[in-house]
Amino acid sequence: MNTRRRHWDRRYADSGATRVSWYQPTPSTSLALIERLGIAASAPVIDVGGGASLLVDQLVLRGYTDVSVLDVAATALEIARRRLPGSAPVHWLCEDITTWQPGRRYALWHDRAVFHFLTDAAERTAYLDAMHAALGDDGALILATFATDGPEHCSGLPVARYDALGLERLLGDVTVIESLREEHTTPTGDTQPFTWIAARKTGARSTSQAPLQ
Repeated sequence: MNTRRRHWDRRYADSGATRVSWYQPTPSTSLALIERLGIAASAPVIDVGGGASLLVDQLVLRGYTDVSVLDVAATALEIARRRLPGSAPVHWLCEDITTWQPGRRYALWHDRAVFHFLTDAAERTAYLDAMHAALGDDGALILATFATDGPEHCSGLPVARYDALGLERLLGDVTVIESLREEHTTPTGDTQPFTWIAARKTGARSTSQAPLQ
């Protein structure tokens, strides 16, 4: 078991699904951006770092028929799996995003609060390679990270912080449909500012890296 997997399994084992700082009772921004992008209910969707998030429940409730949830923490995936009926159209992928090689393509790549944990350039490159391989040339993506005035650490780990322009430069040749700032309130009442970007791919990505904030 790698270090990242041990860390996140322990985090969920200690705090459960509802006491981690990123918990949302309703993933309103994610759902609004999915609607904004016009992702059909029949389209394959992957939630990267979805863990125990309630997004998968909401997608199934809305009639999505091909949902994948990828997370390095088996503990988090098991929490989500137990909430849903066995017949739910969900694929559970216990994988480290920095080493995962997608075996299929998706219409939407969704990531709320995974990418900002990748502070190493090689890991960011591996993530982006996986994302572009999974999306092909015409997919859509939703990415949320801590904003430039957000926390410098989360769950005992350092994070990178971005504004919308920084994320756009990092992603390469994408057409941004919407970008926004969200003030997320944690279960303990703290405020964490997030940067969100929703985009569609427009061709091969640039190899340039955006500077860390």
